[in-house]
Amino acid sequence: MTFELTLLGTAIHILIWEKLPEWGTWFKTLISLLPGPFRRLYEQWHCPFCAGFWIALSLHWMTGFWTLPALNGLSNRLGTTGIPVAWTLDALATATLIYTAIITLKAVGLPAMKAHMMKEDFMASAFADGSATTD
Repeated sequence: MTFELTLLGTAIHILIWEKLPEWGTWFKTLISLLPGPFRRLYEQWHCPFCAGFWIALSLHWMTGFWTLPALNGLSNRLGTTGIPVAWTLDALATATLIYTAIITLKAVGLPAMKAHMMKEDFMASAFADGSATTD
């Protein structure tokens, strides 16, 4: 098992569905200019598994990487139908790993964010009167 597609797919998902919408209004404007079907597709693909499947297929096509390299041999056993079956199975496996990565990052991120906010609140209240120093 290799993780190149999973890492790339996770990064692409984070960029497109979590980071770009936060970077000003230009990305939201760009999405609103898309034809209706593409705009709805973007809105409906927030699921890391669904988007991960198509991201994995696209990345596999562009890079030739496999998450499960053993699937590459399906064309020898199944003939011409082996190639699309192998690509689909590999994309499903990659999408599962992308989904797991996104869920894990969100699960770890929430407690970390809460801890940071609690520290900020504590520091603000502890030094609110201005008499204490932070040396």
